[in-house]
Amino acid sequence: MAAGFDDGKDPSALRTIGEVADGLGIKQHVLRYWEKQFPMLRPLQRSGNRRYYRPDDVALVQTIHRLVNREGYTLRGARQAIEHGHVGEVADAEAPKPAPETAPGAAASPDILAALKSVRNRLAAALDG
Repeated sequence: MAAGFDDGKDPSALRTIGEVADGLGIKQHVLRYWEKQFPMLRPLQRSGNRRYYRPDDVALVQTIHRLVNREGYTLRGARQAIEHGHVGEVADAEAPKPAPETAPGAAASPDILAALKSVRNRLAAALDG
């Protein structure tokens, strides 16, 4: 559930938006924005619009945070992944694999080389001028 928390509270306890923000390192205004972008994220709201996050809400925030900030999803993509159940607890197997690096001296596309040379020349001209 609230794996990122070591606040001494019972794991099933409600948490305020401040506690969730501090525990996960996310700003409160970002959490409020996510509530608008993710219809399934609905913490309890009591008098004075105080938000109380249930354990399931905290787990959902952790998932959104992982998808957006570690795996590079857009908010729309993260929402769709969550809605369609394409989100696992362990994301390492689902994370996109980095493109293999080209060894130095390996053949590159002539178009890419021409573009890179053009950029290099423009940068050199800007520094000289």
